[in-house]
Amino acid sequence: MNKLLTCIAFLLCSIAGMAQESNNGKQLWAASFLNRKAPELTVEQWLTAQPETKGKFVLIDFWATWCGPCRKAIPELNEFQKQFKDELVVIGLSDEKAEDVKAMPSPVLEYSSAIDTRATMKNALQVKGIPHVILIDPQGIVRWEGFPLLEGHELTAEVIRGLIDKYGTAKN
Repeated sequence: MNKLLTCIAFLLCSIAGMAQESNNGKQLWAASFLNRKAPELTVEQWLTAQPETKGKFVLIDFWATWCGPCRKAIPELNEFQKQFKDELVVIGLSDEKAEDVKAMPSPVLEYSSAIDTRATMKNALQVKGIPHVILIDPQGIVRWEGFPLLEGHELTAEVIRGLIDKYGTAKN
């Protein structure tokens, strides 16, 4: 019984470790940039103050006001910004007009927000479905990508903590 538990624990740890190194067959609605340099962040207009990203992880959420799953993810993204405020900057990037984003009454974005009506970043990543999130380490490498609520591949605080601990500035 002890050997079985040890094997199961090893298998779970191996799977968790691989989830940070590959997409493990996770369906993406965008080109994969995992473990590659992210395109330079390009926005048309900041709706909030432009955040300081130097030395921090940057989570970019491609979203829209009309997208139900996008809106469902906002409270969790708000929590990530609060929980990891010293190590992580969350940015919501919509290709809608500024007035449409500003007119959304709820949920309220408590993180940085910008628009890109030309979809420059979205096209650079070939995003075909939203919400789509990329998590970029302080060196500019994409460490997580995908639909943040995808069953079995959810972006959680534990996943973010693991990536920050593994790829943070002190580690490289």
